[in-house]
Amino acid sequence: MKKSGRGAAQYLRALARRRAVREKEGRYIIDGPVLVAEAIRMQVPIEAIYVEAGTNEAIVDDAAAAGVRVHVVPPGAVHQYTDVMTPQGVVALAAMQPATLDHALERSAGSPVLVLCAVSDPGNAGTLLRMAEASGVGAVLFCDGSVDPYAPKCVRASAGSIFHVVVVSGGKPVQVLEAIGGRGVQRLGTDAHRGKPYDEYDLTGAFALVLGNETHGLPADVAEQIDGWVHVPMAGDVESLNVAMAGSVICFEAARQRRAGGSA
Repeated sequence: MKKSGRGAAQYLRALARRRAVREKEGRYIIDGPVLVAEAIRMQVPIEAIYVEAGTNEAIVDDAAAAGVRVHVVPPGAVHQYTDVMTPQGVVALAAMQPATLDHALERSAGSPVLVLCAVSDPGNAGTLLRMAEASGVGAVLFCDGSVDPYAPKCVRASAGSIFHVVVVSGGKPVQVLEAIGGRGVQRLGTDAHRGKPYDEYDLTGAFALVLGNETHGLPADVAEQIDGWVHVPMAGDVESLNVAMAGSVICFEAARQRRAGGSA
């Protein structure tokens, strides 16, 4: 195991805090023993692990067995490497592996796809990644204007699903939707009141669920690319659902329909 220096701390902190640095370097931070252990198990391309002395011995052993470099840092030092207020003594430096749009659409053929248009909250985005894996979504497309899927909070909120789900980062929303439509995939928009109730829509085939900004929804140019609209009927005076909740309700309904039809 190798010692790490101040330069490493500055570099990792920059990756944790700045999207521009992550995109330039093609690297991101994974923090916490559960996520780091899962990343090792999934053979995520980890370049190095930084662990506080005397902690997370099982991860140190797993990393060594996987041929991953391990740097020992003093107790309490990991807080310098991440944006977490109470870090858990270990972080990993990993290389991004975003898919291309064509690759993602080929991999997810026949399965639902999530398209995020200006979804800005990393917690919502990470929750959608986790939901995507659980409900059988084939890929999650983060269009230009959406949060960085490799932001530390998004990675944490995904609970490891970012290592399992096909992720695309980038692409103008209209162009992404045109590419999806060109493959004959139905593009469904979500709106609080427009279209059919989600449980009256046939969701057994391939479709792309297009989710917009938490406050403003889908812009007009994106709405022009939508083939159909679904909404979640609500009781009481609730105006709309959180975007992650709405996406989850619809995608799990699709999973239910596919199971009922024998296609899941």
